[in-house]
Amino acid sequence: MAATRRWQEDCGVIINQLSGGSKAHWLARSFSQAFLMRSADGRAAEGAAPVEIVESLLCVLDQAVASISQKDAGPVMATSAEAPPPHRFDFVHNPEIRPVVEQAYIEGRRAFDQGHYELALLTYCGILEAIITDALEHKGLAALIASGSPTQNISDWSFETRITVAERAGLIRGGCARLPAVARTYRDRMNAEGESSAISERDARLTGQVLHVIMRDLDPGR
Repeated sequence: MAATRRWQEDCGVIINQLSGGSKAHWLARSFSQAFLMRSADGRAAEGAAPVEIVESLLCVLDQAVASISQKDAGPVMATSAEAPPPHRFDFVHNPEIRPVVEQAYIEGRRAFDQGHYELALLTYCGILEAIITDALEHKGLAALIASGSPTQNISDWSFETRITVAERAGLIRGGCARLPAVARTYRDRMNAEGESSAISERDARLTGQVLHVIMRDLDPGR
């Protein structure tokens, strides 16, 4: 039963990705209905056998496979008019990195939910740096230098410097003050060889909260 529950959770992650995170998507609805077995008269049946639920979930996965296997068909979430893909990062100016940070966001949340706190923290920090850098580049180096930023290329700045300059330029507010120390040095952690100290759930959660604050700063209409 424990293995079955883990498998069902994995199915849920896949269905969530394919349906673009929308509960209204036809695939997400089918997944939810698979857990609600019904009697012959259409009423919800209590105590459905686990094998019946598994069979229903396999049918839902078959529907997903059939949809993405159609010739010239795109992802499931792109073929349904009911559920457009998420638009959490439409405020990002560079269109090439929007799908990258969107996917990273999904993977970061999944890593956190599965208890992989180091991976979640590193992913959240990578997204933070990407969207702050995008905002700085859109502002323009000349304008940033006029407000007292370093004169090197933005790509040469540290993560900490990018945060400081973005705050000074009014692109973000003081939300990054809550970033844990381990998040501020996440680049060192990514480049470190060998074993590293464990990341706590609190550090990962706090970093995710800061990410949401900065997303709101960069997209006031959220």
